[in-house]
Amino acid sequence: MPTKKKPAAPASPELNLINSLAEILNATGLSEIELEQKGVRVKVSKALTAAVHAAPVAIAAPAAAPVAVAAAPAPAAAAPKPGDHPGAVKSPMVGTAYLSPSPGSPAFVAVGSNVKEGQTVLIIEAMKTMNQITAPRSGKVVSVLVENGQPVEFGEALLVIE
Repeated sequence: MPTKKKPAAPASPELNLINSLAEILNATGLSEIELEQKGVRVKVSKALTAAVHAAPVAIAAPAAAPVAVAAAPAPAAAAPKPGDHPGAVKSPMVGTAYLSPSPGSPAFVAVGSNVKEGQTVLIIEAMKTMNQITAPRSGKVVSVLVENGQPVEFGEALLVIE
C-alpha cells in the first residue's frame, strides 16, 4: 500500500520576512540588514570570505657591508572619518539613498546649503517605501557622503551638517 506524503506546512510570516531580507542582501550586495518592527528585531547577515594570497619571498644575497637605515618617521595621527563628525547625519535604515525627490529634479541639498531642523535632506527607499530623512539640526551642509542611488547600511554617515 503506497504511503501518502504529508503536505508541507505553510511558511511562517517570520520565515517569509527572513527569506525576503536574504533576497534583498543578495540583490543589493549588502552584507547585513537589520529591521525592527513592533518591538521585534530581525538581523540577517552573510559571512564574507577573505581571499588569502601567498606572496613570493625574495632571497637577497648577503651584503658586503652593513648599510645604515634612517629611522622611519612616526605615522601621522589618523584623520577623523566623516562619519565620526558630531554633525554627521546617519542612516536610520538599510536601503537606497536618493538625493532628489525624483529623477531629473534638483537635489534636496548640496554642499554649502543651509538647512533648517526637520527639512528633508534625502530619501531612503527601503522595501519599496520612500522614507524622508530630515535634518536633525539647523546648519550648513559641509559634506554629502553618498551618491544618488547608492545602497546604504544602518548607521552609515550620509552627510555632515555644521
